[in-house]
Amino acid sequence: MKKLRITLVQSTLLWEDPAGNRMLMDELLRPIRKGSTDVIVLPEMFTSGFTMNAIRVAETMHGNTVTWMQETAAMKKAVVCGSLVIKDRNRFFNRFVWVQPDGTILHYDKRHLFRMAGEQSTYAAGKRRAVIEYKGWRICPQICYDLRFPVWNRNRNDYDLLLYVANWPERRRAAWMKLLPARAIENQCYLVAVNRVGTDGKNMVYAGDSVAYDMWGEPLTDIKPHKGSVVTVSLDPKPLQAARKSFPVGLDADAFSLRG
Repeated sequence: MKKLRITLVQSTLLWEDPAGNRMLMDELLRPIRKGSTDVIVLPEMFTSGFTMNAIRVAETMHGNTVTWMQETAAMKKAVVCGSLVIKDRNRFFNRFVWVQPDGTILHYDKRHLFRMAGEQSTYAAGKRRAVIEYKGWRICPQICYDLRFPVWNRNRNDYDLLLYVANWPERRRAAWMKLLPARAIENQCYLVAVNRVGTDGKNMVYAGDSVAYDMWGEPLTDIKPHKGSVVTVSLDPKPLQAARKSFPVGLDADAFSLRG
């Protein structure tokens, strides 16, 4: 394993405007030089904001946004990932899409749907947790509300990096800022979380608070809240391997299985 360079894109989003958001992301990513980063992470529902109007904004896996992600990944020679509204087999999903420079596409469907906004009435829940292997790293993508469910997040010695994308509002930022380092510590992994800023079409305000943590819950970034930012952090596997060797908490973890 070599160091993995992750670029966090903390951005405002245009409400229910996929074409406009693709143009916005183009501008934000323009300064990134080809090959200067390994993974570019965009927020949850980066083409629309956190909308329940799935019919208006949904695309397919062969639609304009996934095509744009493939073109951008090839151009930047970096993975481009984030979640968007996808229609698949006549159902809507809040789907994390991972696109590699060679055009390979992987995905994870959000498991925990935010019922306080009626997400479970619009979208179908994912049924499997995903672990993506890339450049020797094992990466576990999660989406927003998944953060509140530690069993779903639990490391079974199957990942090195937890990766969250979110539309997590300012009014609940205290939970966001407490749970993220807890997940890094309890799972003895690196953690990267990308959240949006600005105000959405429902007048919900977002502070961002995008961040990267090491396995001890120490921050590796200093991204200012409420401001658009594009920040790259380098994750070194050696400290992670050393921590797991010298303090192997995973050896005492409880065995369990997930059902339903």
